[in-house]
Amino acid sequence: MHIRPENPLIVQGDGKVLLEARHRRYEEARDFLGRFAELETSPELLHTYRINPLSLWNAASAGMGVTEITEGLKAFSKFDVPQEVLQTIADTIERYGMVRMVAHPTEPDRLLRLEFGSGYVAKLVTNEKSLRELLVEDGRRYWAVSQGHRGIFKQRALQAGWPVQDVAGFRPGEHLETTLRPHTRLSDRPFQPRPYQQEAARRWWDEGSPLGGCGVVVLACGAGKTIVAMTAMSLVQTKTLILATNQAAVAQWHRELLDKTSLTEDQVGMYTGDLKEIKPVTVATYQILTWRRTKTAEFEHLHLFEDQDWGLVIYDEVHLLPAPVFGATATLQGRRRLGLTATLVREDGREGDVFALVGPKRYDLPWQMLQAQGFIADTRCYELRVPFATAAVRSYELAGEAEKFRIASENPAKMRVIDELLRKHADDNVLIIGTYVEQLIEISKRFRAPLITGKTPHDERERLFEGFRKGRIKLLVVSKVANFSIDLPDANIAIQVSGSFGSRQEEAQRLGRILRPKDKPAIFYTVVTADTKEQDFALKRQLFLTEQGYRYHIEDRKAV
Repeated sequence: MHIRPENPLIVQGDGKVLLEARHRRYEEARDFLGRFAELETSPELLHTYRINPLSLWNAASAGMGVTEITEGLKAFSKFDVPQEVLQTIADTIERYGMVRMVAHPTEPDRLLRLEFGSGYVAKLVTNEKSLRELLVEDGRRYWAVSQGHRGIFKQRALQAGWPVQDVAGFRPGEHLETTLRPHTRLSDRPFQPRPYQQEAARRWWDEGSPLGGCGVVVLACGAGKTIVAMTAMSLVQTKTLILATNQAAVAQWHRELLDKTSLTEDQVGMYTGDLKEIKPVTVATYQILTWRRTKTAEFEHLHLFEDQDWGLVIYDEVHLLPAPVFGATATLQGRRRLGLTATLVREDGREGDVFALVGPKRYDLPWQMLQAQGFIADTRCYELRVPFATAAVRSYELAGEAEKFRIASENPAKMRVIDELLRKHADDNVLIIGTYVEQLIEISKRFRAPLITGKTPHDERERLFEGFRKGRIKLLVVSKVANFSIDLPDANIAIQVSGSFGSRQEEAQRLGRILRPKDKPAIFYTVVTADTKEQDFALKRQLFLTEQGYRYHIEDRKAV
């Protein structure tokens, strides 16, 4: 056995990889692991990654090969990398592309032909029970699937361990001339996508490649994913359907498209609970698409997917795709698809569906690299641990496991810490973000700050957001509605008072509210109740940001 104590990694036989967080080569090793492994735990000294099939297939789709991964592990490892791990990596990576879906040579409107890497692979795949029922015999030598089963076959094949390389091509959609403006329409300022935004769109488009035009772009909040999408639209030149998280996000997309592209008012429509416009470029909410009158009724607005000859569907915050939209997406495999997200982490574990139905990860730029180049703010993260208020201790001890988290989250002792932070940051632009509305109402009253929740009318939300953008409002209290796609470029302080259990994606999105570069320092505070369920979940929430290179400074605060 070769021992290299100067290296930062230990690779275990079960696929776990341990990384010393204080090693001089930590950042180099972290960036390498992040391309093909998933961070599982991140205590102060030793971080644990897991090499899994989906992370390896995403790496393969991005062009990362067996040699690059295995040689890199060997170069970073303290000990010899277990042979079984090297073999698993090789076997898993090599499965990507062993099943290919191609255009059918004689019946392209009805069927898609399958090609296999070998006769043995063909036998394994065609004998898989969940796949067999979707297969059609295609002459003596081939197998095919119907056009309508394109998506569900890819879903099931991925679950069976056979990621399908779909090179069957796309419908072009109805042509729509779309160009980027050299100057913004609203302020007449020079406009040009940043180099990484152009590169992200170029990699997604990959003109000339049968794989081009579907997949996911991963960029930090505030890094301009909307501009990547508009650049992609200028490459495709087709009618486009855009799906966003809420009405505020729809309005923001509408504003950005008119400001930075050649599209006009009569070409860009909004499809929400309040407004139902279908135009050559239509921006809709996930909520309206999944709305139905009763739990057993039909989804009344999924027809939007078929109302126009869309050549491109853009999924904003693709990690939030609801199950009914996954179902509709399975039928949209003949159209180009672009997913945008800051993190591919899904708390329901359906990352595989994003891979199979929207496409693999095409571009992923580490947050710290964007920060080093000045494209997102240099941000400090603090976890402030507060003891229980005396009156709340007994309630917590007597509560059931599920209720303990909420009691800890709503700990009244947090109010004094918030008061302290607001006095410290009196000249800053501060967002207080939480999950529990009753807690936020109390904060709003106590600190005389406007509050935005899911019940706040859309016009009132926009008025308050605009007041914050213009500097008329310096402190804003927001619920989960502000987690996504809200443009508040001057916000530089975020105080998180409660969260959704161990949601890593929520932690990333909330940090994203303050990532726009600005003159003032950006600081993200999380206030948690010490030695409780809330503190345990806080460690899980921080995983994704730790993988991106952020470190949380822990401070214990006394309730007085």
